[in-house]
Amino acid sequence: HTESVHKQTPLSMAPNGDHAPPDFRRMFKIPTKGDLRRKTLKRSDDIPSRPDDDDPCVYLCGNSLGLQSTLTRQYLEQYLDTWATKGVFGHFTDINDSNLAPWMHVDDDLVEDMATIVGAKPSEVAVMQTLTANLHLLMASFYKPTKERYKVIIEGKAFPSDHYMVESQIQHHGLDPALGMILIEPPTDSGVLPTDHILSVIDRHADTTAVLLLPGVQFYTGQFLDMDRITTYAQDRGILVGWDLAHAVGNVPLQLSDWNVDFAAWCTYKYLNAGPGSIGGLYVNEKHFQRPRLAGWWGSSKSSRFDMTNRFEPIPGAAGFQLSNPSVADSTALRASLDVFKQTTMKALRAKSLELTGRLEVLLKQSEAKHLFSIITPGDKAERGAQLSIRLQPGLLDAVLVRLEDEGVVIDERKPDVIRVAPAPLYNDVDDVKAFVRVFGAACLEAAKAGKPEGKSAASLDSNANGWSEIK
Repeated sequence: HTESVHKQTPLSMAPNGDHAPPDFRRMFKIPTKGDLRRKTLKRSDDIPSRPDDDDPCVYLCGNSLGLQSTLTRQYLEQYLDTWATKGVFGHFTDINDSNLAPWMHVDDDLVEDMATIVGAKPSEVAVMQTLTANLHLLMASFYKPTKERYKVIIEGKAFPSDHYMVESQIQHHGLDPALGMILIEPPTDSGVLPTDHILSVIDRHADTTAVLLLPGVQFYTGQFLDMDRITTYAQDRGILVGWDLAHAVGNVPLQLSDWNVDFAAWCTYKYLNAGPGSIGGLYVNEKHFQRPRLAGWWGSSKSSRFDMTNRFEPIPGAAGFQLSNPSVADSTALRASLDVFKQTTMKALRAKSLELTGRLEVLLKQSEAKHLFSIITPGDKAERGAQLSIRLQPGLLDAVLVRLEDEGVVIDERKPDVIRVAPAPLYNDVDDVKAFVRVFGAACLEAAKAGKPEGKSAASLDSNANGWSEIK
């Protein structure tokens, strides 16, 4: 049994409301343009300034790293004060003037609110580890290849870590990934995967496939896959279905329990705003609670956890899949984020998200530079999340990135010619969208007129920064 022990939130709650409070943007720390330009954390008279240094930047990169909520520092200070004043007793002591649960219960404290966001029963959710680690742990339980069923189907353009994970899982069982890993390649150069195309690949390999693992929202195109239909279709053919929800959680409405998903995993540093590399989460359908798993002490019963009997007594539900005690610092940052989400609903956030991406799409199509780029994200609003991916004409990207960065517009890129623009409904507004389109359009026209890119953006992927684009 999982029980939330969260005590209080300093702001009024509206858990059943349909509209995001108008002050949500003020609940986030939006960097100024000067913040981004400086290579120091603090201002200095020795650093040249510009007139717009105090203006907030246009931050449209929540699909890479969400912004910090104003609750985060407050909660982290409570955590540090607890550690400083209580020491080891912080594990067990209820503290009256803190928003945080004792460390012994820090994972339980998050589960109910996380379950609400992913549309699951609290018993089916655990907050633990990080995304790829959780996928490995889940595959250890769900990928049991046999002579007849040994294949894993993933998308051909999967995020590299997912590809590596599946490849190594197949190799771990002594099998050849060239035979055991089936890649669903996009039928066109847009990168979009039509549902019927996905189903046709499932059909071709149905009798030999053990697991299907796909992204809820595809990281490159921003496509929101039809999770319900795909899950049912694959399961009807005897295939276990898992989902990587890195770009879906906190972004689009999810109903993991109703869709009968077998397993899923996600991170919390994108739309959930819990900070870089923060703790992850996983979902295990209740019908799979008895599956064998890789075990650790935090997945064993609390009543006997400290008895040191070396007898594993799994906590019923997804919590029994935990290994080590979770990072309290990470969990504290996630607690702060979830206390923001509790003040609205995914339904309300989705409505605002559709409004923002809809406005972004219209303005881009009206831009004087519209002949210099195309939108590769599906035009059907039901088939996309908060991100629009834009493909520029060849040779324009580097110069456009330099101009965007100089104007304090934060997006990210995928070489050789795609940028990803993600207005997050919690803290972005229509003014952000308008500012982006204005600067982006001018940058495209300027780059096309120049004929070749000049300068180098700090966000641009080059030989000295290979890792950054992968992270994003």
